[in-house]
Amino acid sequence: MGGGMTIVGRTQVFLLPDLGEGLSEAEIVEWRVAVGDVVTVDQSVVEVETAKAVVDVPCPYAGRVVTLHGAAGEVRPVGQPLITIAPLDGGDEPAGHATYREEERAGSGNVLIGYGTGHGNTTRRRRRPRLAVAPEPADADPTADPTGGTGAAAGGAPDAGAGSGDPARSPAALVISPIVRRLARERGVDLATLRGTGPGGVIRRADVEAALTVPAARLAAVPDPQPGSAPVGDGDVIVPLTGVRKVIADKLSRSRREIPEVTIWVDVDATGLLETRAAINAATPDAPVSILALLARICLSGLRRFPQLNARVDTEGQRIIQSAGVHLGIAAQTDRGLLVPVLRDAQRLTTAELAAELTVTTSAARAGSLPPARLTGGTFTLNNYGVFGVDGSTPIINHPEAALLGVGRIVDKPWVVDGQLAVRKVTQLSLTFDHRVCDGGVAGGFLRHVADCVERPALLIAAV
Repeated sequence: MGGGMTIVGRTQVFLLPDLGEGLSEAEIVEWRVAVGDVVTVDQSVVEVETAKAVVDVPCPYAGRVVTLHGAAGEVRPVGQPLITIAPLDGGDEPAGHATYREEERAGSGNVLIGYGTGHGNTTRRRRRPRLAVAPEPADADPTADPTGGTGAAAGGAPDAGAGSGDPARSPAALVISPIVRRLARERGVDLATLRGTGPGGVIRRADVEAALTVPAARLAAVPDPQPGSAPVGDGDVIVPLTGVRKVIADKLSRSRREIPEVTIWVDVDATGLLETRAAINAATPDAPVSILALLARICLSGLRRFPQLNARVDTEGQRIIQSAGVHLGIAAQTDRGLLVPVLRDAQRLTTAELAAELTVTTSAARAGSLPPARLTGGTFTLNNYGVFGVDGSTPIINHPEAALLGVGRIVDKPWVVDGQLAVRKVTQLSLTFDHRVCDGGVAGGFLRHVADCVERPALLIAAV
């Protein structure tokens, strides 16, 4: 994840680096510095939100801030100017230049706090930025609020809702995040009509999303359709395909285009698995395990027997690469969309460690605090869509992986046990696999092993 630079005269322009695998843009959340501030090498200068996480970006140069390229709430493309730094020593080579070149030659890629060879001051400061936005050759509305809000231009009317006599409207919408302001503006939600659920009544992204279900939260004006596009009906809600939604759409479309996938499934009696979990938790109440952790352990056992599914296809090299370690992805639904955080080398973890790591990782994913590196590099995915109350699915493989195991809800169903009809806890398992890496025998063998371990957990103990 290397950054970039451009030297203009004696100043240096730090270009927005690639903050993840193939991410093309990032949105400025908050500047940590202002024009005129003195910065050191690797000091965090801006907080940005990518399609995968919110991260601090350190600057590899030392000197005085000359220009901040972009305002809070603005989306900047990777490779475009982010901040301009001027030297303090008056020399020909700006301070920090040599340091940056040495790190670049060494391949440190030190562009994110917590990555690379090291970093300087990483203290998070919350302050109102004094922005001096560089002129951009853009066609943006010159009256737009540079903070991403909906305020009027200088001399214009105040924000809607201020001083309104409508008792349903708050006198001032309490919004901290410019991302929330932009989301509300794009989707036609009047912030003054919302009641925030955040600390102190702060309006959050979830509050804006919830308002979209209310008939009043419709777009006030519908733009004219572009040539070749479908007409927009009266009252339709327009949701821009940006951010996480765009990344998900692109990745799933690529998976469908490139991977010849097949889905197989089987119904299983999960009564024994639930009883085993209850016994474990009774024996270790301080370290409880979840059903998801037990399913992860079963998947790891299956992948040890059938490593063909812990692989990816290198189309350019015309080869199949089987991974030495299992980097287990766990599909997690969040306010930002479907994310797949990865537990690297999950095969090295005990069941108790798996349970603890799953809890921490999924919580961090929902909070948006996972670094981009934790959201990439998986080799196999486990998707528990049963939490949505559905029985089965034909999930799409998380490209470039070769397989995905889906688990439906566990419900009471009639089941034959030793020739007698009984009520058991039944679930459906589905395996979607890339037919290029294996044939049905391997896929069926894996799924059957998983199903047998769910029905008779003693088989899992015998296999480890």
